[in-house]
Amino acid sequence: MALNARFPMFVGLRYATSSRGRGYLSFVSAFALGAMAIGVLVLIVVLSVMNGFEGEIRRRMLDVMPHATLAPVGGIENWHALRDGARLPAGVEADPYIEGQALVGFGGAAAPAVVYGLAPEVIRGRLAAHLIAGDLDALTPGGFGIVIGQLLARDLGVVPGDRLLLTLPELSITPAGAFPRVKRVLLSGVFRVGGQSDQGLAFMHLADAQTLYRRGPLVDGLRFTLPDPTDAVALAALTGAFPGQRVATWRDDAADLLRALRLEKAVVGLLLSVIVAVAAFNVIAALVLMVNEKRAAIGVLRSFGARRATVAAIFNVQGCALGLTGIALGGLAGSLIAVELPALVAWMEDLTGLRIFDPELFFISRLPSELRWPDLISVCLGAGLLTVLATLYPAWRAAQLDPVEAIQSAH
Repeated sequence: MALNARFPMFVGLRYATSSRGRGYLSFVSAFALGAMAIGVLVLIVVLSVMNGFEGEIRRRMLDVMPHATLAPVGGIENWHALRDGARLPAGVEADPYIEGQALVGFGGAAAPAVVYGLAPEVIRGRLAAHLIAGDLDALTPGGFGIVIGQLLARDLGVVPGDRLLLTLPELSITPAGAFPRVKRVLLSGVFRVGGQSDQGLAFMHLADAQTLYRRGPLVDGLRFTLPDPTDAVALAALTGAFPGQRVATWRDDAADLLRALRLEKAVVGLLLSVIVAVAAFNVIAALVLMVNEKRAAIGVLRSFGARRATVAAIFNVQGCALGLTGIALGGLAGSLIAVELPALVAWMEDLTGLRIFDPELFFISRLPSELRWPDLISVCLGAGLLTVLATLYPAWRAAQLDPVEAIQSAH
């Protein structure tokens, strides 16, 4: 029984590694192996690049948006007591905030923005590394200073020191009629984190925001900052720290964006899987040619008592050896390229003087790449499954050969 189990393995591997007298067939086999390796390599690298873009977008988004928020209806008056009475996870910071809509105008230009009122130390902690113009220390209570994103500043054509006009979504009733509330504020700084945040967000002192939006002593809620915003355990503990109240996490707020990124990754992965499918068809072609070449050998094996299942197993082993070798080579090369891709692209940019991502046009200056083991495993398993399926028809065809006809056709 052990000999019977080893026999198809031995013969199949012998057929896969032997190249004597098989010029065109060797070329087809090598082409199938190379196509499988290239397909797996491309799929791994592209998925890693998409992971890198997703991680870059998420990181930049979390630089300015809260990791979680508590915003009860009607606001919070004594937020100190609420914060101090909650059992927050270790390392979590809770800060009050005001959130409001406004139309930011300068000259004849205007653009909508979400205005956040925060304590100045919170603003500095979030934006100090991203400030490209101005001074965050200018955000003093009563000064009505404001910090906006680079894209919004570019659209308005403003620089720090300019006076902006905030138009609020409220009406002031006067003897002359109803007019929207407006307030002139001082542009104190401009930040750049990349993406949509640079066009639709603005920050100002908490006390000024309370005055501007007529909140009085109230704040709209608490925003939380976690040491690791991707820590699902800490997020779950945070949502349970305030019984009876809803704590929205950044995953809830960015659910549509995250869903779109996952869908895009799935579609691109499915389209690129066609390369692996084509490589599997090449494996079929190579095995069919091998079956035709080995007709006499198959007839001899059958005449000596080899069962149909044994003959089929021989060509299953050969096809799997061909495909799995390509998968292993493609997986190894794809993993190495995915890990070193940012450095490789940077080296090519330095060598040629060309820039793939111009910082003036794109929110990133380098090609991001993040290799994830689930992607690597799923790509290799999927390619392996296609390889196994590709061996079934040629193996079945070999098993159906009549031994007498196979021997006679060889002479």
